[in-house]
Amino acid sequence: MKYGVKKTLALGLVLCLFMLALVACGDASGNTPAASADGNAGAPAEELTLAELEAKAKEEGSVVSVGMPDTWANWKDTWEDLKSKYGLEHSDTDMSSADEINKFEAEKNKPTADIGDVGIAFGPVAVDRGVTQPYKTSYWDEIPDWAKDADGHWIVGYQGSISIFTNTDLVKSPPQSWEDMKNGDYKIIVGDVTKAAQAQMAVLAAAIAFGGDETNLEPGIAYFEELAKQGRLSNAEASLANMEKGEVEVTLLWDFNALNFKDQLGPDKFNVAIPEEGSVVSGYATIINKYAPHPHAAKLAREYILSDEGQINLAKGYARPIRDSVKLPEDVAAKLLPAEAYTSVKPVGDYQAWEEAAKKLPQLWQERVLVHMN
Repeated sequence: MKYGVKKTLALGLVLCLFMLALVACGDASGNTPAASADGNAGAPAEELTLAELEAKAKEEGSVVSVGMPDTWANWKDTWEDLKSKYGLEHSDTDMSSADEINKFEAEKNKPTADIGDVGIAFGPVAVDRGVTQPYKTSYWDEIPDWAKDADGHWIVGYQGSISIFTNTDLVKSPPQSWEDMKNGDYKIIVGDVTKAAQAQMAVLAAAIAFGGDETNLEPGIAYFEELAKQGRLSNAEASLANMEKGEVEVTLLWDFNALNFKDQLGPDKFNVAIPEEGSVVSGYATIINKYAPHPHAAKLAREYILSDEGQINLAKGYARPIRDSVKLPEDVAAKLLPAEAYTSVKPVGDYQAWEEAAKKLPQLWQERVLVHMN
């Protein structure tokens, strides 16, 4: 279910070789997007103009999603737009990334779902399981390499970075960096690093800030070990209820969660900052069911999600668009942090290495950090 950090981004994954599939893409000029065939195994690829894709999607008449509920990242506006523009009815069943992939596979002989939204680390897993079909969309060249499968089986629609969330009623000088946090006198909540993906990504973010990466978490572990020795880490939960009660001074959250909480709790009472030294950026990707009953509607949905209008819809839900060229309306841009705040963020370069590191992280955290918090 999508609560808080939504779905696990990187824990317990096994990334294998990608399955090669026929790629549906536009001509060399990039003037026309293409749609692959209906997704049935062995079906020949077909190339469609955007107008043809829209016509076929209208004929199908509906799109069924999983893990894309109205309340998450403002999907509501996108589904409403698809209905008003193309007459597509919509329904969704909220579920985790892993459950989405399992559903596609389990229902391949009698499919019900067309499209899903998964944590980026689950994209390669879905491809390896053979449950996706490619569609690159007309915005392909604007998507960063780290945010898409080479063949278009998964494409990130929106991104997030680990940020510092501060209650300014309790902390008068909100930290802007890892160094600021180290030199403060307040309690910091990281979360449950033994099992929570957001908390594990916070450790990776600290590692990146001090010269490490997914293959070397030591700088991040050492950073939090020192804070624990100083009695600076809190075991409290950074829940909305605890924030409302004033029990959270500083915590580390995905920026879209932090910005959402800030608006809910009072923009003047909370501060959100991307650590100046560096952080991690990740995202959520659409996957189209290989066996989709409405394949053209699913492809059109992906096309729209990556359009200016679709990206603006996501930004209204505090999710930072993946396309940098999109000009957000002033009131929507005001919901997000400025682009310059993200100059030092880095994506995970090797998800297989991150998976291995994430497996070892709970024990390291216990031995190096939690031991100083008891």
